[in-house]
Amino acid sequence: MKINNLLLAFSFIVLLGTSCKKMIDEETKDVVEQKNMYKNLYDADAAIIGLYGQFQQLAAQHVVLNELRADLMTVTANADDYLKQIENHEAKLGNPYIDPKPYYKVILACNDMLYHFDIMVQNKILDNTEYGVRYADVASIRNWVYLQLGIQFGHVPYITTPIQDVQTLDAVVNSGKYAPISFDQLLDSLVSVQQQLAILSPYPEGSSLITTVDGYSTGRFFINKEVMLGKLYLWRGKGDDYHNAAIAFKSVMETGGTGDYYTYRMTGASKGDNNDLAVGYIRYQEENEGSLVDNNSQGWRSIFAREEDQLFDREWIWYLPYSTLFKPENPFMKLFSSTQGSYLLKPSVQAIDNWNNQLQKNDFPYDARGVKFSYNIVNGQPEIMKYQFNPNAQKWFLYRAGELHLDFAEAANRDGHPAIADAILNQGIQPSLGNAIIDQGIPYVFDARKSSNPSIAGDWYLNAGVRGRANLYSVPVESGSTISIEDHITNERALELAFEGKRWSDLLRIALRRKDPSYLADKVYQKLIKENNPNATAVRAKLMNQQNWYLPFKW
Repeated sequence: MKINNLLLAFSFIVLLGTSCKKMIDEETKDVVEQKNMYKNLYDADAAIIGLYGQFQQLAAQHVVLNELRADLMTVTANADDYLKQIENHEAKLGNPYIDPKPYYKVILACNDMLYHFDIMVQNKILDNTEYGVRYADVASIRNWVYLQLGIQFGHVPYITTPIQDVQTLDAVVNSGKYAPISFDQLLDSLVSVQQQLAILSPYPEGSSLITTVDGYSTGRFFINKEVMLGKLYLWRGKGDDYHNAAIAFKSVMETGGTGDYYTYRMTGASKGDNNDLAVGYIRYQEENEGSLVDNNSQGWRSIFAREEDQLFDREWIWYLPYSTLFKPENPFMKLFSSTQGSYLLKPSVQAIDNWNNQLQKNDFPYDARGVKFSYNIVNGQPEIMKYQFNPNAQKWFLYRAGELHLDFAEAANRDGHPAIADAILNQGIQPSLGNAIIDQGIPYVFDARKSSNPSIAGDWYLNAGVRGRANLYSVPVESGSTISIEDHITNERALELAFEGKRWSDLLRIALRRKDPSYLADKVYQKLIKENNPNATAVRAKLMNQQNWYLPFKW
């Protein structure tokens, strides 16, 4: 490593973990004044690394709000009143999970950095490329945070100008200078910002931010800007938004370029060696339940447990690691583990039923992504395992190929391409649509050909679909029914992405799109009924009013 990369690596260890206060005393904090920052490229990089360290502190709040408010996660007997409030949709002032300030701390950091990046490029400290990719990264993180604020709170202040600190922000917000805007208005603003970014590609190899720290390549630490654009289009859903969302998602799906059959392309079980990311069984023992591939380096479970390697890079698009040596600590062990934490949250009966209502291709009557991989029975109780399989590789899971394909399918379905959506959801392009070039116009072009004479191997011929990779039969789709396919896609998201911080967002997006409060209210009601929660009927009645989908925004 060059000396500046050594310093950068140290910055990752300290800043990504927000450091130990003992390492940086109060005198140092006073000495490092604003005027002494942003003097060179590495100052800009250090600021970005620090931003991601601050962003990482949103992890527990993000997962709790997006899972516990929905239908796949519930409280244990150990849960405190704050968590019970979230599940019962009656969160009160003082509940730390509904505090918007942690989100705005990240936003303030973004605003300050974008302001100074503008000055740096004007002063030729950064060239246009260095500026463009860093500006886009920080703006995309800000958009991600604002999207979550909109999802959780509905009406929020939209602030893009530099403000010194949260205390100053208190005064500004309380003065009424930034009146909250609606979620629809917020989405318009976020789409506009994301559309105008000059660079949507990742940091290039050779960038000073791309290095290896503690065994991890930093390339996937940073938000994927094209995914963020696609997400915003998917949420807004106006005009050509679904088409544009599909374009953005397809671009990421084809990250590996021509001739790459694997990166983000959702391939199925490998032939014989089980070195894959699929639900699979030892060859020639497929009818034996005990031959399920269930370890940290093979099969579907390994998505969440494996060390960073080639297969890891085929699935993961964005994640942030935790270290046992530095803060912030992994919050998920405390939430989910009975042996290393407080076991506060667990899979709901509804989530378990979802998996148990599936049928594998070897006719085992359950989805192995459930009891085998997403949760286990520990000491007689169901325990969420996605975050626990490998204590030496603990992560906040932010975005991966499984979600990417389901996002694309959702956009394609709403864009009038149900057959493509069906293929991606179920068994993949070639099994569903044939050994051919599928061409329904950009972005719905897939080369699924495979031939030995002449020798042809299209980029998409190995695509297995989401359910194909899970070793499940296809769900029956009502031909041409947008709603039917969308229902199956949303149900599949519950099976594939459970506990990853996606579910409330998914239910809210569909309910808003359909203008149907019962879609969301009924899902939550069914969970609470199965948990014998006496508040089930009252919660359903509350959620039938769209205004009650959002948390109170209390500053």
